Amino acid sequence: MRRIALALLIALSIRNVSGSGPSHPTTRNSRAAKQEFFALRVYQLKNKEQEDRVDAYLKNALLPALHRLDISEVGVFRPVGNDTAAIRRIYVLIPVHSPEQLATLPASLASDALYRADGKDYLEATFDNIPYLRIESILLQAFPDMPRHKAPKALQGPAAERVYELRSYESPTEKYFTSKVKMFNEGGEIGLFQKLGFNAVFYASVLSGGHMPNLMYMTSFDNMAAREEHWKSFSNDPFWKTLSASPEYQHNVSHIDIVFLHPAEYSDL
Repeated sequence: MRRIALALLIALSIRNVSGSGPSHPTTRNSRAAKQEFFALRVYQLKNKEQEDRVDAYLKNALLPALHRLDISEVGVFRPVGNDTAAIRRIYVLIPVHSPEQLATLPASLASDALYRADGKDYLEATFDNIPYLRIESILLQAFPDMPRHKAPKALQGPAAERVYELRSYESPTEKYFTSKVKMFNEGGEIGLFQKLGFNAVFYASVLSGGHMPNLMYMTSFDNMAAREEHWKSFSNDPFWKTLSASPEYQHNVSHIDIVFLHPAEYSDL
């Protein structure tokens, strides 16, 4: 709990480096209160055996237990080309109402007898037969202009071909980070994504992670060809050309990471 509280204090200090324009404090606070938080877990795996064990734990133990705690839409994804990667990965997106809910999650799971039984192979793994290499955990808060995640509803075609694109935008400093967040919200970048049908799952600021200051967001497409067409339309859109040329938003991204993902067959998203 203390670590999460510290992360929130750091995040608030980042946001206050540069204001995002005048707004009434009451309105700003009420909008912030409605914003979701996300735990993004990245399981690093050395082989197919570990991947299968973590898959079984997620499918049979963790997701059902989270559902019993009224955390109903949990996303599970694997990178495209995961089978041939030197380090395999599984991404798990857990939406929560507050950091406090996330902080009490381990105790809530530990008190669930069915979870302990269904996840026994994973939970009681021995030191010489571990189910993963490491787990990376990132804490995020949803943007004001999309305060809650959305399960994509408009996707067509085979689920195995669907592509979820996870992006991380790093900024040179906290001030530039504030500029990029403003660009998404007040600047209208989220609205452009909506207009062009990017089927976003979430947009969020990273409150605690290894690449701060940064934001992350996830969009989804029927397949890779549809993804390419959407981004072509985005790049050519007159609104984007004007927005990206604005002096206010120059140099606010110093590095971009892009991961293409397929949803697990048991994913809620």
